[in-house]
Amino acid sequence: MTTISLPITLEGADIIMKQSELFAILPDYVCTPDSMEIGKNGDLIVSCPNYADVSLPGCVIRIDKAGNIRKWFDVPVHPETGCARNMGIALDDDENVYLCDNQGWSGAPELQYKGRILKIKADENGNILDWVTVAKNMEHPNGIRILGGYMYVTQSLLTPATASGENLLSCVYQFGLDETDVDIDNTAEDPHILSIFETKDPNCQYGVDGIVFDQEERLYIGNFGDGEVWRLTIDKALGALLGKELFAVDHENLQSTDGMIFDNRGNLYIADFSANAVGRITPDGIVERYAASPDSDGLRGELNQPGEPIVWEGKLICSCFDLVTGPDKVNSGHSMPATLAQLELAD
Repeated sequence: MTTISLPITLEGADIIMKQSELFAILPDYVCTPDSMEIGKNGDLIVSCPNYADVSLPGCVIRIDKAGNIRKWFDVPVHPETGCARNMGIALDDDENVYLCDNQGWSGAPELQYKGRILKIKADENGNILDWVTVAKNMEHPNGIRILGGYMYVTQSLLTPATASGENLLSCVYQFGLDETDVDIDNTAEDPHILSIFETKDPNCQYGVDGIVFDQEERLYIGNFGDGEVWRLTIDKALGALLGKELFAVDHENLQSTDGMIFDNRGNLYIADFSANAVGRITPDGIVERYAASPDSDGLRGELNQPGEPIVWEGKLICSCFDLVTGPDKVNSGHSMPATLAQLELAD
């Protein structure tokens, strides 16, 4: 089946957007797929927090180039809560797996401030050989990337909006790859914070989420609620912030900024979670809506609330989170089975 482009009318203009297709129907032990990585052997690795059914453990799955899907491992649970809800995923050069265990995402009071960053070593058969807690007591760790000797983590909620009209603050943390048991205090004064962001949209008080490095090792951060993409320049050796600028914003074409990935031509693809869409930003900062889908069950390959894209085997693969509803969301509810969608890359 070949991906085709269709003319779609938006506010009176004919805009050519890509049509997504079904990439995979996931096994019933996955109900909420999220972030993705690529293993050394070329497997697509998917982090699955499984928020939609708390009886399912958070797990990590692998998909090989032939399309075979298998569970790699269940994520080690928090000793106090008895669960793990892994979102962002990154691999280092030794294929240690780093996960953002976003315990508090559901809002359950007993899970708040129980978030963790985990470092896990697992063998090919999914046996966990070793694991450590890098950071703990986090409120909302979300996305993670590695550069040099550091990992960079978005925390989507640092301080919530208040009745006095103050906006939500969120941040990017920075940890050394050799750090363990860092106790996060969730204040703006935490020494591990690299940069703080403010979300101004009163209708979507949800902070930084998507995170990725470009080929020049500049860090791009998506402020989800404001639909903004920021570019940070970092000293790779020292991990120091050298500069921060607003890279792109276009609310008509990019409503929200979840997971993001670059192709080898410098185009930035972003999961527009709220709009059931994928946005593309060209190297010169032009924003366009690349693909969009109506509310659906995703079984025909629709973008069913995409959480993150990744470039894999010449395609853009998108995880379909399919869970969050609200007046600013196209998605109207969760359905099973869970799916992944695929898109052609831009010419």
